[in-house]
Amino acid sequence: MTRYAFAERLALADLMAEAGPDAPTLCGDWTVRDLLAHLLLRERRPDAAGGILIRSLAGRTERVQRRIAGRDFAALLRELRDPPWWSPVSNPLVDEAANLTEMFIHLEDVRRAVPGWLPRDLPAGLSEALWRAAGRQARLVLRRYPVQVRVSAPGHGTVIVGRPGTHPLSLTGTPGELLMFLSGRQAHARASVDGTPEAAGRLRTARLGV
Repeated sequence: MTRYAFAERLALADLMAEAGPDAPTLCGDWTVRDLLAHLLLRERRPDAAGGILIRSLAGRTERVQRRIAGRDFAALLRELRDPPWWSPVSNPLVDEAANLTEMFIHLEDVRRAVPGWLPRDLPAGLSEALWRAAGRQARLVLRRYPVQVRVSAPGHGTVIVGRPGTHPLSLTGTPGELLMFLSGRQAHARASVDGTPEAAGRLRTARLGV
């Protein structure tokens, strides 16, 4: 089986090494070092990772992440390249399911934080895997959206989500661009939104992601 998640992980580590620890990302005010610390906390410190999703635990998560970020940058990159076999999110049984979206999006978070980026030419198998992920993301983040949204990746498929109404929308792009859009990075995704200007504008600025 092709390990796209692991390939994206290695590409992300290489890009982080090239960009340097102080380079910007699309993750708010996080630098590459901060993003790297987040990734390592997520898979190596499950005891402190609860704050990623649970607000009441965020304080401890942030403190542990800052401590990780303070370590040697090269050592942190080595750890990213060599995920622990025991981790609940990076062991071989769950790695592809748990990490493909994570590694792809964060790789793009580093790539797209600087001017002049271009979409990558992705292998067909990776694009298909990203389309499946984009479909799941659409069903999750747009399940209660007030209008119907037709999410389409030409050559891959269509997912219809949201609530049927008088101003339906069409969201179209390649699987990777749709995944970036649906993860809350609309301003940095090359996906088109068709519909009334008001409805399309709301989707382009909606708080998406989880």
